[in-house]
Amino acid sequence: MAKDNNSVATAETLLPRVLVLATGGTISGTSDERSAIGYDAGGVMGAELVAGVQDLDDLARLQVEQIANIASQNMNASVWFQLAERIRQAWSEDEADAVVIIHGTDTLEETAFFLDTILPYGRPVVLTGAMPPATALGADGPANLYEAVKVAASPLAHNRGVLAVLNGDIHAARRVSKTHTTALQTFRSLNGGPVGFVDAETVRFVSQVTQQGKPAFLTLPARPVLPSVEIVFAHAGMEAHPIDRAVADGVRGLVVAGMGDGNVSEAALGGLDRAVAGGVMVVRASRVTEGFVNRNVEIADDRHGLVASLDLNPQKARILLQLLLANDVTAPKDVQRMFLASAGGAFSDSD
Repeated sequence: MAKDNNSVATAETLLPRVLVLATGGTISGTSDERSAIGYDAGGVMGAELVAGVQDLDDLARLQVEQIANIASQNMNASVWFQLAERIRQAWSEDEADAVVIIHGTDTLEETAFFLDTILPYGRPVVLTGAMPPATALGADGPANLYEAVKVAASPLAHNRGVLAVLNGDIHAARRVSKTHTTALQTFRSLNGGPVGFVDAETVRFVSQVTQQGKPAFLTLPARPVLPSVEIVFAHAGMEAHPIDRAVADGVRGLVVAGMGDGNVSEAALGGLDRAVAGGVMVVRASRVTEGFVNRNVEIADDRHGLVASLDLNPQKARILLQLLLANDVTAPKDVQRMFLASAGGAFSDSD
């Protein structure tokens, strides 16, 4: 039986509107001859990627825009601001019901966390990427893009904050992290599992919506620039030189990727004391993959004027500290309070 044109048109107009924002990355990469697995990111534009995914237009009415075309190791605050402002515009002008961001995997977790921190909860924002490039045998990009659109188009994805969808897993921005250099299943939700799962048939969430209509946690500064915050990696035999150099370079904040529970050597702690005395905000995170950085255990945070990152890894702690400094939150107690608040009440006041 031939399809009725009017019924087809009606079905299409009932599909959710998904705005796809492309930024480049491995998912849009093309193979290079320098090695068997060599590639150049950003060789395929977002519109071409979307057009190449079978049955994608059965899920949603798609609008594709190219925000950037870079390898994600070159991701920066300027692109973050462009993404945030474009999403806010789409919401305020009711252009879309959801947003999907095509992104490289190296910094996908950082972009997701940045957007989750400054966007209000409500309509879905979903990031996706790929490990092999678009031209590779067995590329995972098309399936990931299909599943990201499927999640974004689902009513179940509303009020869950920014999500990352890769290889059938749905991750919350706060917990997701890249854990393997090359494996397809590189993304894991640390300190807890995925918030849901997706396949060609179904979107399933295994966690409840806990923050309906959450307001934007922090505001963006007028200029697309964030305060300078550096990460210092702790190790056996660590001296204070990297800390002192960063302070001399004029950083406003430091995040220490500490050992174990965010610990540093006595020499490095002396450098942190000098940094704090010079007005630099210092956050202790951990180089360990999972767990929490607790206050006042081996290091007396209250006495040294330090902040514990809780469950945030160094790269996400850096982003939150940058945004706090940009919002003139500069006292250690206030910064610690905001680290707690960013977790949405997941920890007690004693943490």
